[in-house]
Amino acid sequence: MRVVLAEDLFLLRDGLVRLLRAYDFEIAAAVESGPELDRALAELKPDVAVVDVRLPPTHTDEGLQCALRARRERPGLPVLVLSQHVEQLYARELLADGSGGVGYLLKDRVFDADQFVDAVRRVAAGGTAMDPQVIQQLLARRAAGDRSPARLTPRELEVLELMAQGRSNAAIAALLVVTERAIAKHTSNIFAKLGLEVSDDDNRRVLAVLAYLDHGR
Repeated sequence: MRVVLAEDLFLLRDGLVRLLRAYDFEIAAAVESGPELDRALAELKPDVAVVDVRLPPTHTDEGLQCALRARRERPGLPVLVLSQHVEQLYARELLADGSGGVGYLLKDRVFDADQFVDAVRRVAAGGTAMDPQVIQQLLARRAAGDRSPARLTPRELEVLELMAQGRSNAAIAALLVVTERAIAKHTSNIFAKLGLEVSDDDNRRVLAVLAYLDHGR
C-alpha cells in the first residue's frame, strides 16, 4: 500500500515513516509543505494520503486545502487527516461528497501504533476513521440548527457516533453491552428519522449520514 505523508515537523514525520514501514506500508513520499504535497498527490497517485492540517507556507490549513484539491481532482482519494484540533468547516467538506475514504484523528488522542495503523488501513479501504470528538462537534452543530421533530434519541446519537468511527454493528453492540439485534433496530430508526435509505454497506451508510449532517450547517 503506497502512502504519501505530509508533516512539517521532522521528528514526527520521520517517526511516522518508520512506523508505517514497520507495518509494511510503502512510503511513496514524505513531504513537509503544501506545494510538495500538491505535487506528490498529483504525480504519485498514492493509495492513501496521511496529512497534517497545518503545513508551510501558511501554517494554517494548508494540508487540508491540499487534500480537498486532490479529492476534487481524484474523487474518492483516501485521506487521513491529523490535527491538534477540529477544523469543523473542512471536516464537513471532506465528508460531504460521500465518496468514502476519509479519516480525521486528533494527534493527542492517538494512543498506540495499532490504533493509528488500523485507521490508515480502514481509510485506504474506503472506510471512515473519525475521532469521537470530531463526530460530537459535527453532531452538536447539526443538532443546534435542527428544528425537525424527528430528533434522534440520546441512545441513537450514541450509536451514530460509533457508526461514524467506522465500527460495525457487532462492535457497537459489544461496546454498549446490548445485543446486535438491538443495534440493528437503532440503526433502522436512525435512517428512518434522517430520511436515508438503509444500506448493508457500513462505510457508505456512515458517509451518507455525515453528508446529511453537513447539510445542516
